[in-house]
Amino acid sequence: MDPFDRALLDALQTNNRQTAEQLSAQVGLSPDACRKRLSKLRQSGVIEAEVAVLNPEKLGRGLTLVVEVTLRSESPSEIDAFQTRMLQAPEVMQCFYVTGEADFVLTLTAKDMADYEGFTRRHFFDEANIAKFRTNVVMKRVKSGLTIPLASPETP
Repeated sequence: MDPFDRALLDALQTNNRQTAEQLSAQVGLSPDACRKRLSKLRQSGVIEAEVAVLNPEKLGRGLTLVVEVTLRSESPSEIDAFQTRMLQAPEVMQCFYVTGEADFVLTLTAKDMADYEGFTRRHFFDEANIAKFRTNVVMKRVKSGLTIPLASPETP
């Protein structure tokens, strides 16, 4: 990956709807060169997905929660089973398998506390392998995104 690739990726992280012509003006390559590089970045998996970021409040999902989940058993099959359940739960926006006190950290959205209680009943209370979970309710989204800093390797 060279500085042109990094510049393209940085521009896309801010707005992925830019045309090749717009990107060309920002990174100093021809539009065709931008298209070719972006195609390679997509094919190689550097660009995993191109998505729209939605406002949960405007969609009736104004409650965001960060939940730490601790399993009773950390056998590979139990870890895989929990991961599969979280992948299938539409409320779960992010799921991380982590080290530390908890086994997983989830970010999820709900309509309200009653909706979240239903989620916990379906996914935590009805599941024998959940030892405990701890919920943090988000009071305000200060920063929310998935951008990755793209300083060049020679730049600290």
